[in-house]
Amino acid sequence: MSCIREELEALERETLSPYAALSSESQGRDRAEEPDDIRPCFERDRDRIIHCKAFRRLKHKTQVFIAPEGDHYRTRLTHTLEVSQIARTFGKALRLNEDLVEAIALGHDLGHTPFGHSGEHVLNSLCHEGFSHVEQSVRVVEVLEKNGRGLNLTKEVRDGILNHRTSGHPNTLEGQAVRFADKIAYINHDIDDSIRAGLIREEEIPSEISDILGHSVKDRLSVLIHDVIYQSKGQPALTMSTPVEQAMQSLREWMFTHVYIGGEAKQEEVKVRRMMTLLFRYYMDHPESMTEEFITMLESNLSKIASDDPEKELKRQIARERSVCDYIAGMTDDYCIYKFKEYFVPVGWQKF
Repeated sequence: MSCIREELEALERETLSPYAALSSESQGRDRAEEPDDIRPCFERDRDRIIHCKAFRRLKHKTQVFIAPEGDHYRTRLTHTLEVSQIARTFGKALRLNEDLVEAIALGHDLGHTPFGHSGEHVLNSLCHEGFSHVEQSVRVVEVLEKNGRGLNLTKEVRDGILNHRTSGHPNTLEGQAVRFADKIAYINHDIDDSIRAGLIREEEIPSEISDILGHSVKDRLSVLIHDVIYQSKGQPALTMSTPVEQAMQSLREWMFTHVYIGGEAKQEEVKVRRMMTLLFRYYMDHPESMTEEFITMLESNLSKIASDDPEKELKRQIARERSVCDYIAGMTDDYCIYKFKEYFVPVGWQKF
């Protein structure tokens, strides 16, 4: 008698697109595990991501606006949920594996730093090996979660996470769905938040863009999602029509000029750079101030460097940088500010 998982896998083979990734044909995990009796492998990965600590911390991490005081601005968590919703729309319409789509979408930004891309740029400038939230997201699920054991996700999920940015090339259509959904989500919700903040007005968006994509967030989402679905239906890859893709790229460039780089709300980034640089240097000098799990991982990495290695000091430096980056990247905005105050802001004498 077959178990529920096997019945669900058979249903996938009967109903999904010939281009979809099948759970029963997964490339597997780095560490072999007994299959679940109910959940196919990609559904299991989705659940592991939802229950991990890095996912919960996204609710207190910046999307675009640093520490916004309003209740309705997006955070990194709400961005992730919007990406998942759009990607699942693609998945259902194109008969892809929705469990794989959702797992990639929910995990794609787990490695983001506090204060969004501002924090990412700081860590990238301070580390010998550089820093990218994309690679860090994979590192979170492969190494950092579960006290260094990682989540042991399937290769398909990790590939989708690694290749979700514009320059990525996912090996599955499910990964491609998340790649498109990420861009569609952040452009449109960042416009919505920017209008709410009074930084831009809808009418300021150039007419050559709006005439193609629409004159509201709702219209733009509808146009972009419909275009991807109807251009990709029955095809071995997801794509957009040339006019719509060019208009979206023009809109993205317009947002960089008016919000992402030159916007009023980005002026706090100078303070973010100074704060995170000081924190990085502090933890490099005082690694014992990190939490126990990061101290343990650092000691383990240092112990692997041979005492007679001619590059011993450089390798020890890089190992410390890696651990400090891991620790700071995992912080929420509020915790980062809290630790900065603890180390660098004097507390008034309270004994009377």
